[in-house]
Amino acid sequence: MGWRPLRGVGVREWLSVCLGGGLGALARYSLLGLIPASSLPINVLSINILGSLFIGIVMALALEFGRASEQTRLFLAVGIAGGFTTFSTFALGTYALLALAPGESLLYAGLSLAGGLVAVYAGLILTRLVFQRDTANNPE
Repeated sequence: MGWRPLRGVGVREWLSVCLGGGLGALARYSLLGLIPASSLPINVLSINILGSLFIGIVMALALEFGRASEQTRLFLAVGIAGGFTTFSTFALGTYALLALAPGESLLYAGLSLAGGLVAVYAGLILTRLVFQRDTANNPE
């Protein structure tokens, strides 16, 4: 029996999450530098919406179409998406903006929530459309 960092989780799964999280954080850091910050933190908003779209696609592929193993799902959804999205940064930015511009703070929080939900839904729907079409054209 090998070393298990968490109960019921093997070393491969743990390493998948760690590697994915590091890559996601690096991608977030890189994009934050490419998207200019403004009074409304569009850079963080964009990253959270992209991450929501990404996790919607990954979860549809993994859970609805069986196109990703559990280890791949952990790497992509828990690792990369978890390292890429920035909820703690979002919360801190919203709090800081609240003191300076309460209206913009509420707008930012609302856009982040609505944009994230719409992006997850879009990722699920787009993936379903692509893979249902693929399944209809190429039944196994």
